Amino acid sequence: MAVTATPPTVRPETVPSRAGAAAVTTALVLLVAALAVVDVTQGTAAVGPAEVLKALTGRADPGDASVVIASRLPRMAAGLLVGAALGVAGLALQAVSRNVLASPDTLAVNAGSYFALGVVAVTGLSLPLIASSAVAFAGGLGAAAVVLGLSGLGAGTVRLVLAGTALALGLTAVTEGLLLLFPEETEGLYQWNQGSIGQNGFDGVLQMLPVVVIGLAGLFLVARRVDALALGDDTARGLGVPVRATRVTAVVLATLLSAAAVTLAGPIGFVGLCAPALARPLARWVRGVRRLRVGAAVTGLVGAALVLGADVLLRAMIDADTAVAVPTGVVTSFVGAAFLVVMAGRLRDTGGTAAPDRLSIRSRRVFVVTLTALVFALAGVAVAGLLLGDHKLLLGDVAHWARGNAGRTVSFVLDTRTPRVLAALLAGAALALAGTLVQAVTRNPLAEPAVLGVSGGGALGAVVLVTTVPMAGGWSVSAAAFAGSALTAVLVFGLAARGGFQQNRLVLVGIGVASGTTAVISLLIVLTDPFNATKALTWLSGSTYGRDVPDVLPLAAVLAVGVAAAGVRHRELDLVSLDEDTPRLLGLDLARGRLGFLVLSVLLTATAVAAAGTIGFVGLVAPHAARALVGRRHTRVLPVAVLLGAVLVCTADLLGRTVIAPAQLGAGLMTAVIGTPYFLYVLVRARR
Repeated sequence: MAVTATPPTVRPETVPSRAGAAAVTTALVLLVAALAVVDVTQGTAAVGPAEVLKALTGRADPGDASVVIASRLPRMAAGLLVGAALGVAGLALQAVSRNVLASPDTLAVNAGSYFALGVVAVTGLSLPLIASSAVAFAGGLGAAAVVLGLSGLGAGTVRLVLAGTALALGLTAVTEGLLLLFPEETEGLYQWNQGSIGQNGFDGVLQMLPVVVIGLAGLFLVARRVDALALGDDTARGLGVPVRATRVTAVVLATLLSAAAVTLAGPIGFVGLCAPALARPLARWVRGVRRLRVGAAVTGLVGAALVLGADVLLRAMIDADTAVAVPTGVVTSFVGAAFLVVMAGRLRDTGGTAAPDRLSIRSRRVFVVTLTALVFALAGVAVAGLLLGDHKLLLGDVAHWARGNAGRTVSFVLDTRTPRVLAALLAGAALALAGTLVQAVTRNPLAEPAVLGVSGGGALGAVVLVTTVPMAGGWSVSAAAFAGSALTAVLVFGLAARGGFQQNRLVLVGIGVASGTTAVISLLIVLTDPFNATKALTWLSGSTYGRDVPDVLPLAAVLAVGVAAAGVRHRELDLVSLDEDTPRLLGLDLARGRLGFLVLSVLLTATAVAAAGTIGFVGLVAPHAARALVGRRHTRVLPVAVLLGAVLVCTADLLGRTVIAPAQLGAGLMTAVIGTPYFLYVLVRARR
């Protein structure tokens, strides 16, 4: 009988593994140390390496020593502490959710902290740093709980990003509304939200250091239980690990680390996402890096290197005086946006993130009743928009104004109010039509101009013109918004076209590009003069304030063309929205048809953004509601969606300028409050 020898078990080589771990750790420590040294030597004052060395040895002039001790060293220490805290927080969140895209940004932790601190600022309370950290912790923990609860732990990478992005948009919109309503109480909060490690002394660092230590120590204690979760919930339970309690504990500790970082430096974007991803490939040299205890040390060093590297790069590329005003978080947001786009190309399209619409066939009677009701609703909200406001009018006043014999006050009110109502109606209709076209072409019910970054591109183009040429007219702003939307659309759809317009890839690329445009907009607002900054921030909230009839003429023209083109090609929209094969079998040029619809949607979005600012979620809510009301046939969906979008934005604009009159809230803020819950509802429906 032949005997087959059992090959000897080859154990991992302990010595090379330890040597590799030591080498990698040493390299990271040296990198962080080098960045820290360079960071200390940079600044606006003429204090170079020699003066820094003298200050550290007690031989420098009092002025130089003050710069080094009170400003530069605290800044460097804050960068180390914030980077390490965010890196470890991101690693812990990814471990408990088994999701490589989990981070304080994608779980809306930073947005929750921003919202909580904004609410406290409005009350006029002046809290000490520790109390502010507690407020940020509460807000961040609440947001993380909502996102994890809606997306499901380990249920899909993209669903988590979608839920976090939607909640972050809603919370940020509400917070920015507070900034506009209470400018004195919230002064400096917007700049703080961009994230900067600049410090005035060591007080902040010393107060947050114990908080970070507590968070790190807590994660160290539950590290073995968190590592067991990687084996699966059933296996972890078999090993005696309390799965739910372990997850809750890890999320709370990660949120505590994020809150400490946010309190100290504001939200430094995407460090918690990028640091674990950059540390993960080091597993080939450091075998234990996938375990929380070893991975935390490596990821913390990588996070510190990211923050300090961003700060060093920023101050090396631009002059020192300008670099002081540029938040460090803007640079890390650029890195994070690029990272999301790269990850979109590597992640598998898991499917199921979008709620499939049932193939329902409604009767003609239902369609006629729905259309009639929407027409009456549109007329009612338009009339209410003309009559209500800080100065209430009667229908007789409108009739006299239309005949040209109204009084001076009535004429002034209606001359300024009518263009606002028109802008809201037309912008809502245009965004709804654009959303309908995008969802049909991509066959993705979650696709809409704001989520795909097209609105962000238009906003960027318009803000560039508003901040550089304050006297620019409506047609110029429209052209700038269209250019920004067009460039963004080319980038998003070009990157998502590889392998087909897969649902998850398209949305993820759009979110990444939108994050990049948001970073650029924040940079422009922070660097510009206060008047233009307020103007840009008001415009970004989706306000129709100050609109005139010439401002809405481009939108009216584009909307007329868009409605006509979509109406003529409604059958092609039906076919394109089905699948890839059916249109080709019927002889349709699928690529050309998609391109035409996408170009039309970009044109509609750009002109709507130029006329009424950034208004989100209309392109998501209106098409969804239209299909639920009248079925999937676009000959019925198109008019219903257009009317719904017009009613929604006009209602939001009316509420924004009447509920808290004479103060006003932009229509974009109101639609975000409405659209965020609906977006999250769609995700929950898809999960079921």
